[in-house]
Amino acid sequence: MTLTVLVPDDEGMTVLAEVPRVLPVRHQWGEPVPPEAAKAEVLIPGKHPPGEELWRTLPNLKLIQLLAAGAEDWVGKVPDGVLLSTCRGAHGGSTAEWVVAALLSMYRKLDVFAGAQREGRWDRQSTDTLQGKRVLIIGAGDLGQHLRRRLEPFDARCTMVGMTAREGVHGVRELPSLLGLHDVVVLMVPLTSRTRGMVDAEFLAEMRDGAVLVNVARGAVVVTDALVAELTTGRLRAALDVTDPEPAPPGHPLWTAPGLLLTPHVGGAVRGVRGRSYAVAAAEIARYAGGELPDNLVHGEY
Repeated sequence: MTLTVLVPDDEGMTVLAEVPRVLPVRHQWGEPVPPEAAKAEVLIPGKHPPGEELWRTLPNLKLIQLLAAGAEDWVGKVPDGVLLSTCRGAHGGSTAEWVVAALLSMYRKLDVFAGAQREGRWDRQSTDTLQGKRVLIIGAGDLGQHLRRRLEPFDARCTMVGMTAREGVHGVRELPSLLGLHDVVVLMVPLTSRTRGMVDAEFLAEMRDGAVLVNVARGAVVVTDALVAELTTGRLRAALDVTDPEPAPPGHPLWTAPGLLLTPHVGGAVRGVRGRSYAVAAAEIARYAGGELPDNLVHGEY
């Protein structure tokens, strides 16, 4: 039996054509729906959920396979009975790499030295180091494990936190006793009702003086006003690849907050990311075509 899969671009067509028992059909939201859509059981969509109009043209749809790791835009917007699978595993390496780059830049004062270079000054000074830093990684899934593997060779000491405790992983209920023991707190959690606004004034107050908050999750995990207040006092520093609001509008306090390294949601925006995403998607669809459930199925909010 052949599984018909609607694919949004030529790269996806090429990758899915190599998967046994799969027939890829080119279709992008906004374009005329091809006749094969009536048979399609799997949809690889664009970034955002389409309207009801598309769902009505896919009477046999059984699975939506995302090319993104986050599913918050899709939860509650998928037709009843249709499975939803993420692309978890495609972006962990590049996102972890961004965290390491951000921390090295902050501790080794690369921005200070770059400014001195622009001004033609030989400003030799001592810096801090990533060696020996205690890093609390909140989110013990694919992203968190990638980050741990990259930090430990720098002699950083990592503590993992998941939504529930298990061997080698603390539960989120333990955060109040953990935050003050670490130099860095990295957020790598999905955006759900449990994590939205998790990093509030009380959370930040528990962090030790001089600590660095790193957010590569979603902007809304952090209460922005509370973070800006801490940055303004100089007690904490932060590295943000995501913000709330995103992007920050002109004149927003994040643009001028002291002690903040800010990038425009580029942690996973590296060369080859599309290919890695399709490799994960193809593996998920191959499992489904073989009669198995995908590994990255979303259950509830995640």
